[in-house]
Amino acid sequence: MIASPSDVATERQKIRDIIHEWNAIHSTERQTVLLPVGWETHSSPSMEDRAQSVINKQVLADCDLLVAVFWTRLGSPTGEAVSGTVEEIEEHISAGKPAMLYFSDVPVQMGSVDNEQYQALLHFKKECFKQGLVEGYESVSEFHEKFRRQLTQTIIRDFNEIVGEKEDSLVEKIASQLIESTTSDTLSSIEELSDAAKILLKEASIDRQGTIMFYRTLQGLGVETNEKNFVESNDPREEAKWENAVQELIENELIQDRGWKGEVYGLTLDGFKVADQIIT
Repeated sequence: MIASPSDVATERQKIRDIIHEWNAIHSTERQTVLLPVGWETHSSPSMEDRAQSVINKQVLADCDLLVAVFWTRLGSPTGEAVSGTVEEIEEHISAGKPAMLYFSDVPVQMGSVDNEQYQALLHFKKECFKQGLVEGYESVSEFHEKFRRQLTQTIIRDFNEIVGEKEDSLVEKIASQLIESTTSDTLSSIEELSDAAKILLKEASIDRQGTIMFYRTLQGLGVETNEKNFVESNDPREEAKWENAVQELIENELIQDRGWKGEVYGLTLDGFKVADQIIT
């Protein structure tokens, strides 16, 4: 579900473009197709209830993921919430479904901004920062880069069951195959690893998907697993340390490319064995 007031039409189209790009790259491998949904394309006239309630029933109720974007407006009141977009967010979250919220810091001529709308938005934004993790951006190109990367992260993290992991996660299936005894090969592998590689491997072994995200953006290198980003700054030395850690795990065959163009790696059986012997 793409949710937003009327002032972010460019971002709404970017979301659709990125979703279509994701499908072109990943749908065959993951046996999943993402469908961009919005009230303007997926609702139909009805006099059964107030407009927003109709949208909630016709469109929002069947959506698995909500993406909301704000810039200078919050939107019009619905009678139940301060705006239609806010009502969609609240309904979606109350149903226990994931929501991705973005707030634009793209420069704007304040003379063109409705001050009442802008102040309402600032209040809502402040509340969102208190309640969860939201994202900001300073240009449409930055939004494109962030959403493209974070969409993939969200699909891997929250929708693994869609691709056949309904009973057990991939980590649980692999972990069930592990043997408890320590082999000399395992001990040898541990001794060869740097401290950074050991930390990364151990964290990946308790990640729900058993995966490590490795990517580059305009902001620098990202190395993530178990909902943690290990590259705390774009300092070249810091980036080199964690890039080397990933390379060590690859060379020791403790992780393998999941087929996501070198952006997602999964632990191998040996990777789980070695991780079990690392004491933190």
